[in-house]
Amino acid sequence: MVSTRSHVEEIARVAMGDRGRRDAPVVQSWLRCINDYQLDPARGQEAYIVPETTLKEHREQAEELIRIGRSGLEGLFGHVAGQNYVLLLSDARGVTVDFMGDPTFDNQLRKAGLYLGSEWSEQRAGTCAVGACIVSGEPVIIHQDDHFDTSHIGLTCTAAPIFDTLGDLTAVLDISQLRSPTAKASQKLALHLVSATARRIELANLMARTRNDWVLRLSRSPDFLDVDPDCALSLDGSGRITGMTHGGFRALAGFLGIDGQKTPALVGQPVDRFLQLDVNELPRLMRGRPDRERLVRTRSGLALFASAVAPVASFRGLPASRPAMPKALRDLSFGDPAMEAVQAKAARLAARDIPILIQGETGSGKEYLARAIHDSRPSPGRFVAVNCAAIPEHLIEAELFGYAPGAFTGAAPRGRTGLIEAADGGTLFLDEIGDMPLALQSRLLRVLSEGEVVPVGAHKPVPVKLRLISASHHALELLVADGRFREDLYFRLAAATLRLPPLRERLDFERLAGHVLARIDRETGEAHHLSPAAMRALKAHAWPGNLRELANALRVAAALSDEAEITVAVLPDRLQGLGPSASPAPPRADGLLAQLAACGGNVSELARRLGVDRTTVHRRLRKARAS
Repeated sequence: MVSTRSHVEEIARVAMGDRGRRDAPVVQSWLRCINDYQLDPARGQEAYIVPETTLKEHREQAEELIRIGRSGLEGLFGHVAGQNYVLLLSDARGVTVDFMGDPTFDNQLRKAGLYLGSEWSEQRAGTCAVGACIVSGEPVIIHQDDHFDTSHIGLTCTAAPIFDTLGDLTAVLDISQLRSPTAKASQKLALHLVSATARRIELANLMARTRNDWVLRLSRSPDFLDVDPDCALSLDGSGRITGMTHGGFRALAGFLGIDGQKTPALVGQPVDRFLQLDVNELPRLMRGRPDRERLVRTRSGLALFASAVAPVASFRGLPASRPAMPKALRDLSFGDPAMEAVQAKAARLAARDIPILIQGETGSGKEYLARAIHDSRPSPGRFVAVNCAAIPEHLIEAELFGYAPGAFTGAAPRGRTGLIEAADGGTLFLDEIGDMPLALQSRLLRVLSEGEVVPVGAHKPVPVKLRLISASHHALELLVADGRFREDLYFRLAAATLRLPPLRERLDFERLAGHVLARIDRETGEAHHLSPAAMRALKAHAWPGNLRELANALRVAAALSDEAEITVAVLPDRLQGLGPSASPAPPRADGLLAQLAACGGNVSELARRLGVDRTTVHRRLRKARAS
């Protein structure tokens, strides 16, 4: 074993720029320990075991992951039984929440930190396999004097990351020994075993969290397609990617030539953007056909073996009282609970002739929702949109009601059909209804009451039958209280009210931004993705213009970017902190508290809705409560 002095001297040489004989992950970790954490290699510290109450909190937050990963740990432990290995499952903060080892050596293992409750973050323990894996997101071997702290240089530790379905690191699986052969190469098999087990845990996690989605497994070989595929992704009923295994992302990126992107860049994208596959073809890829006949091709023509698993709900059937979500409405959200509530309510209202009022900030997607409701009807007819704030007051009456021939100077000789009459048999969408003049409110009330419209200058009413949807960024009840909006018209319009959350409060922001960017790319025939820094800049913005402002920002960024990756440099100045900006957005995590309340305080239910694990939800909740 190396002496403390020689070990400290080597670390000092590395700090001065001499890489020496160490692997790059070790050198990078040593430099973080010195420069970022200000740790002293000469000052050895024994392993740290968190207090019992703290461990209980960590285990509760990782409860579902522990359950899902337990069979994988047991299988791995069976492979290495008799070789004095210890298995540690650590959460994203480096605390061991599950453990398997020989109880004969409990005292030694606890002292070495190879025990339940040990904390192996780099800040606490220096260079170690768990800590380096958390930072890098890569499998790693930290063998003996690779460790920064001399208290740990007798250990050999090998770790692999476990990512959730959206690509966030959620845990680390570590396999360690108190003592091992000298050669670091002796741990290559351990690296393979721990990486393979992490991959299987990710697949089990994807299967557990996507019971209402299809799961598509892909592999270059048919031999282990159903048990250990190269990659797996979940798809909703419209064929959009809702999650994937991290290894699956890497394999898919390699197959499709999109290396350099992150998992969130693919989540929310239609699968047919990458594969020659329609969602209706998934049943032919289910078990029952020979493996070698279950093939799909990438857009570049590469053949892959595929296996599809149908949603659990497809076999149970949905309750009769809960209608299936129409595709037009399904595409409006990517996991935000507030939007899901709006979608569910809109789906129930779509087939009924009930006037709907949509409330929401400017640019929050009120017209998109109105069109989706219209498109969800069996026989929708024509959709006629009127922006009451955009038409000059002296023209709005003629625009809405039409006019008879010669009704006023400059009128068309044959008269003109109004927008209300043009919507007969379809949907009339009155946007910014709160800006309609009071005099016209009275005439609109008659249309709704009598089912007929009288053009300007005409004497004979024209019968109309239409579906009315209106929208406003104003709180109409306040306009009523101020005498600026007719109360009787308000009650006619607001038989049902849908309230859209502002963009800054939406919990599906990353997937939504990816969806908007993909729509822009389809218009231009290009392919872009957001760099992590660009996504952070987008999430930090207040978005007073909501979805409209986001779409404009991404459209400009896509036009200015010379590369597939959109960086901060091509975002509008206000998103780079170079120009005037709106007031800071309220902490996004605050919205999480409201969504937790909507789930009855059930963290597991909220995690299921968001497609992440309980640990991620608890982490976000801590941030919310601390702010």
